[in-house]
Amino acid sequence: MPDASAPAVPDTATRTVPAPSPAGADGAAEGRLAYRLFTGPDDRAFCERVSAALAEGYVLHGNPSTTYNGINVIVAQAVVLPAAVASADAAVANAVDDLEFDGEGHA
Repeated sequence: MPDASAPAVPDTATRTVPAPSPAGADGAAEGRLAYRLFTGPDDRAFCERVSAALAEGYVLHGNPSTTYNGINVIVAQAVVLPAAVASADAAVANAVDDLEFDGEGHA
């Protein structure tokens, strides 16, 4: 049992980027977030939360990060919706295509 005097570890999923609103090829519905970051103690509940997101069509984004708070190993794992990544990649490609070059490789 954890020490009650130890600082609480937030068990949250931070969501910062909204997903595209129309349903995408992966079935993304309105309101689904393009990016989610799960954090919490390295336990079964954390793994279940990440596994649930994978079952909803999210994919892992980068490696997990870990730290130790003196009591528990704390982990973080980002997940993204593939359609959101494809949409962002297309937007970057379009922006690059719209740049004016001076003929010497400079924008």
